[in-house]
Amino acid sequence: MKNFYTHEEMLDTVVGEKGTKRRDQFEAKLKSEIEAYKIGMAIKYTRQQQQLTQKQLGERMGVQEAQVSKIESGRSITFATIVKAFKALGVKTASLDLGSLGRVALW
Repeated sequence: MKNFYTHEEMLDTVVGEKGTKRRDQFEAKLKSEIEAYKIGMAIKYTRQQQQLTQKQLGERMGVQEAQVSKIESGRSITFATIVKAFKALGVKTASLDLGSLGRVALW
């Protein structure tokens, strides 16, 4: 007979129980990656709304098309790339929700 495990049980076994340093680090990294993905999707959505290709956005930002692809997928996200992307898209104001730290205006 096969054993079935809940997602939480698997995390406890593979990563560590809640409250342990390893689990806290895992969850913090996961949260960070999800936030980066959301920012990338916001950039992608705005680019598509403006009917721009990744190549065109890259030209406006001064980066290669491949870099735009990485940004939109949530990789290579830095504060500088976020600012550069939104400015290249003509976004007049931008703010980020940093959870418990509050919201921060980019410009």
